[in-house]
Amino acid sequence: MTFAELVDRVASKGPFQFLHTVLLGLPILSLANHNLLQTFTAATPAHHCRPPPNASAGPWALPTGLNEKPEPCLRFVYPRNASLPNDTQGATEPCLDGWTYDVSTRDSIVTEWDLVCNSNKLKEMAQSIFMAGILIGGLVLGDLSDRFGRKPILTCSYLLLAASGSGAAFSPTLPIYTVFRFLCGCGISGITLSTTILSVEWVSTRMRAIKSISLGYFYTSGQFILPGLAYAIPQWRWLQLTVSIPFFAFSLLSWWLPESIRWMILSGRSSKALKTFRQVAAFNGKKEEGEKLSLEEIKLNLQKEITLAKAKHSIADLFRTPILRRVTVCLSLAWFSTGFAYYSLAMGVEEFGVNLYVLQLIFGGVDVPAKFITMVSISYLGRHTTEAIALLLAGGCILSLIFVPSDLLTLRTVLAVFGKGCLSSSFSCLFLYTSELYPTVIRQTGMGINNLWTRVGSMTAPLVKITGELKPFIPNLIFGTIALLGGSAALFLPETLNQPLPETAEDLENWSLQAKEPKQEPEAENASQRIPLQPCELGLGPN
Repeated sequence: MTFAELVDRVASKGPFQFLHTVLLGLPILSLANHNLLQTFTAATPAHHCRPPPNASAGPWALPTGLNEKPEPCLRFVYPRNASLPNDTQGATEPCLDGWTYDVSTRDSIVTEWDLVCNSNKLKEMAQSIFMAGILIGGLVLGDLSDRFGRKPILTCSYLLLAASGSGAAFSPTLPIYTVFRFLCGCGISGITLSTTILSVEWVSTRMRAIKSISLGYFYTSGQFILPGLAYAIPQWRWLQLTVSIPFFAFSLLSWWLPESIRWMILSGRSSKALKTFRQVAAFNGKKEEGEKLSLEEIKLNLQKEITLAKAKHSIADLFRTPILRRVTVCLSLAWFSTGFAYYSLAMGVEEFGVNLYVLQLIFGGVDVPAKFITMVSISYLGRHTTEAIALLLAGGCILSLIFVPSDLLTLRTVLAVFGKGCLSSSFSCLFLYTSELYPTVIRQTGMGINNLWTRVGSMTAPLVKITGELKPFIPNLIFGTIALLGGSAALFLPETLNQPLPETAEDLENWSLQAKEPKQEPEAENASQRIPLQPCELGLGPN
């Protein structure tokens, strides 16, 4: 009996699973608020130069640009006075006395700290620092969760996000704000890592896909909540505080979550693991089954994992054989391009000229069919085909935006929404595909490295947007090209549909060699010796 079958027999069905999903899902519901928060707290309203103090001495017109709108970053040096020569009247200068903003809808960090014109790079820098926090948090908190357990790190991550998010709401300056946002990113990474592990601990193998999809839809639902909150709370500080305070309550609720059984066994806490197992069994109405369970039986079913855990593996093992090198390089490019292009669209909502709140709802809504279509596609077309198509279509959509005129807002919005849905599909596929390609002994290492690449991509995306100051089409050219490269790299990955999970690097090498051999009809005498391949379990979704 495998450990998953043991869980299925003793404690995987009942009210505990529903409560467990809700306790893990509610914070995920609010996590989307923080990931996409700067869409609203850093919105850039219409603005133009503030006239100089002596502007009352005469009429002070502003230079106009496209659509006869005032230039946002220039003003005339002198009042529009007929007594001056024409060439003098047309002289312009930067906004030396600040800006006037249209804050009829909402304020933001842009209006408070004048992050416009030459300072608009600081807005993108703040988002990159937030993404850097997610990257660093994954490296630090992932290691700490292996040492001290998933549950205490999850609780601390809730508190970190609550405290740093609240601190950002009261930040007096932009540098302090970016520091708190960096810490928010660290907290988000800790929550994601611990939730990923704990979510599949108490369900059987065949139920993991259902639970992962359920948690994924919690995140999708959170994308519908954020526009409503932003519309009701137009002050960025109060909005920042509102989405942060609930995590103090989540830190208290997390005490009802049990620790990872596997972690307790592997870290020598076997007695506590048995006690937890029996408590969950009793909660599900299987107290007798729980009482029959012995410590020796748990250890026996985890014997293989205990043995593998004793072996030392490093990042170098990801490149030890040709097949592992190919898998690592291709997956790294696919993960990087997905995170890189995804956040270029998710954080660029205001660029499409459509109502910010409505467009964010549409961007969130496209994830609902995208996740469903992905699950169907990977089950029938396969992981290899699904991942390649998703990234190639996303890259094509982003590149198409270069050739669509800025006044065709509807078409630009459709392309952006479709591209975002394709990238969401890519995320959903990659989490499963990566877990199936890497052998058990280095699976966690492989997942960690590839998650690192997607964080690097999301951290780099806001900086690439700055290149739009040189030529407006450059960011989309870079984002689209990288997405196409990621889709092309996915074409070189082996298919894993209906293939067994490799336990060691040798298993992956042997399986790869067998896949290259031409299929032949088995001889009659050997037909009875064939072992049917079992379908792989689905892993957690990306959101």
